Amino acid sequence: MAYFVNLFSPDTLEAFNKSDQTISGFREGQKSAASKIKVGDKLICYVTRLSRWIGILEVTDKFFIDDSPIFQSEDDPFILRFKVRPVVWLPLDLAVPIYEDICWNNLTFTANQPKTSSKWTSMVRGSLRKFDDFDGQFLEQLLYKQTQKPTDFPLSDSDKKKSKGPTVKTQHNKKVTVSIPENDETPISPEQPSQTRDSIKIQGLLAGIGERMNYKIWIPKNDRSRVLEVWSPVKQGSVLQDLPLNYDSATLKTIENIDILWIKGRSIIRAFEVEHTTSIYSGILRMADLMALQPNLKIQAHIVAPNERKEKVLQEITRPVFTFLESGPLSESCTFISYDSVEELAEEKRLEYMTDAVLEEFSEVAEDSYF
Repeated sequence: MAYFVNLFSPDTLEAFNKSDQTISGFREGQKSAASKIKVGDKLICYVTRLSRWIGILEVTDKFFIDDSPIFQSEDDPFILRFKVRPVVWLPLDLAVPIYEDICWNNLTFTANQPKTSSKWTSMVRGSLRKFDDFDGQFLEQLLYKQTQKPTDFPLSDSDKKKSKGPTVKTQHNKKVTVSIPENDETPISPEQPSQTRDSIKIQGLLAGIGERMNYKIWIPKNDRSRVLEVWSPVKQGSVLQDLPLNYDSATLKTIENIDILWIKGRSIIRAFEVEHTTSIYSGILRMADLMALQPNLKIQAHIVAPNERKEKVLQEITRPVFTFLESGPLSESCTFISYDSVEELAEEKRLEYMTDAVLEEFSEVAEDSYF
């Protein structure tokens, strides 16, 4: 038996609570991770935004695909599903916050870290990540104890605010949760040398990962020389000098300024905007511009930034202005990847045998996140 994390946003938690609680759903891109889960394995459930462990679900059958609405009333994206049996399921005010000492000091990925750290969040950046056996057994015992001798963890006013995001209806009559970011009083400062070095390094790592996966790499002309100082292509012709794309001038001008593109033939496989300054808005705007100019272009886009900027990035992606794109809400096609995740992926020894689908294990979706 093994233990895996199962993430619930407050919205999907509400939907699960209203269901008969026999099905847990995931995005189709997680098929690779789902294939490793066996009958009898346990899903330890974590509520994002509220940072609480809420229950344990035992897997009772192998995964299947079903798009009947459960977790959203229309166009439910959680179509990869397991039949499950609740072993422990707690009300929210009994769910155990990860920052409680009893939890924080005993999990291998949080112990000995300050509670201000964000390094531990890699464990809860996506569903179906496998727990260390010690952590899985500890959380199972901790949550089971809550059913026997419960300790109250009332929701604070801040928790209540996080648990309910405003929703809007798109032009396709689909309900989408949006965020209204607080005013950011931090002035946008000129780019610092250290920021430049970090972002160029990450561009180089993304270029190297893409090359090892046999994609052609596009680097904007203004950045190319600096990126090539930190990354040396192995294959001749890996770096494109011109984009092999047939779009109008406005689209091409937008595309050619995106920080890193992975290209196969005449198709963009992945697009990455790497945070360069204290403002992450310009990169998100460029991705939104691309989706608006080419609504039929099915492209997977990513904003890459330090982990401590994650919540800000995900809030910006879910602004109302990005919800009404003709191609659909930006949050459905643009995800967050941390610098740490890029560095972790770059260390993978078998990249040559992988496809871009591996990025789903390192990406964080706006509606599922906010650790």
